[in-house]
Amino acid sequence: MSVKSIGFFTRLLDDVSAGERYALAVEQIEKAESLGFKTAWVAQHHFHCDEGGLPALFPFLSYVAARTKRIRLGTGVVTLTMEDPIRVAEDAVVTDILSGGRLEVGFGSGGTPRSYEAFGQQFAQRHTLMDHHLGVVKAAWKGESLPGRNHLWPDGQGLEQRSWQATFSAIGAQKAGEAGDGLMLSRTQPRPQGQEGASLADIQLPLVQTYLESLPVGATPRIMASRSVFVADDRAQALDFARKGLVRQVEKFRASGHTIDDSSIDSLLRTFDVHLGTPEEVVRSLATDLTLEHATEVSIQVHSVDPPHSFILRSLELFATQVAPALGWGKPNGG
Repeated sequence: MSVKSIGFFTRLLDDVSAGERYALAVEQIEKAESLGFKTAWVAQHHFHCDEGGLPALFPFLSYVAARTKRIRLGTGVVTLTMEDPIRVAEDAVVTDILSGGRLEVGFGSGGTPRSYEAFGQQFAQRHTLMDHHLGVVKAAWKGESLPGRNHLWPDGQGLEQRSWQATFSAIGAQKAGEAGDGLMLSRTQPRPQGQEGASLADIQLPLVQTYLESLPVGATPRIMASRSVFVADDRAQALDFARKGLVRQVEKFRASGHTIDDSSIDSLLRTFDVHLGTPEEVVRSLATDLTLEHATEVSIQVHSVDPPHSFILRSLELFATQVAPALGWGKPNGG
C-alpha cells in the first residue's frame, strides 16, 4: 500500500458550545495544515447538534480560508437535497475565490430524515432531488442560462472539476463516475442483510470498481476514503475514550433499527470500522484495508470515539509523523 495523500475530516462534535466547536475545529485544521495534510473536510448537519455541529459550510470555510494558506478545503458533504442549488453554486464560487482556488465540493443526498420537513422536502424523494439539484449547480457553474435568462456571476472557476459525490450504493458510484466526479467513501456503513460479517472493503471495493468502469475515457480517478482513526500514545487510554464514544453510537444505531448483539469494545471497534491504538497498531490495522489501495486520498476522523481536543491534535500528529509514512506517504514540500 502507498497512501498518496492524507486528509482530515470533522463533524465538529466537541462537547462544548457552538462557538467553541468552531474555534476548536479551526485549530485542528491549522494543525493538519502544518503537518502536511492535503485537505480538510467538514460535514453539514441541520438542527441536531449530536449528529454534527455545522449547518452552514461556506461561511465557516471562508473563515478557515483566511486562517490558512495551503490546505484544501472540502465540503463533506453539502446535503444538496435540502438546499437551493443556485444559492449553493453562488456560495461555492465566492468561497473558492476567497480561498484562492482551494475549494473541493462534495455533495450527498443524506441528512437526518426528520430534517427534510423543515425545508419543505420529503426524505423519500432525496435521490430525485439530488439528481436535479446537482444538475442545476453544475449548469450554473458552466455558465448555462438559468431561468429568467440569468447567468451565474462570478462564474464557476472550474469547480465542476472539483466536484465529488458521496454514496453507499453501486448506483451512486456509477453516477459519480459517469459525471467525472470524485467518489467519496464513508468511514463505515451498515452491512446489507446476509453480509453482516463482511469487511468494509468487501462492501466498498465493488463501489470502487463500478466507479472506475463508469468514468469517461481519459478521466482521472479521484477517490477519497474516509476512515475512523484515533492514534494515541497509550492504547488503554484510547480504549477508555472509545468505550464512551461508541456506547453513544450503539444507542443511535439501535434506534435506527439495527441490531448489535456483542457490545464488547473489541466487537464495537470492528462493527464501526475504527482503527485505534498506538501508531504501530494503527499501521497494522489500516494495512489490512484493501480499499485504501485505490484511494487517491485517505481522510481520517476521530468519530465516533470523539476524544477531547488535545487528543485529537495528538492523533493528527502521530498519524502524519508515524502512521502515514509507514504506509508510504511522504510529506509534500512546503507542507
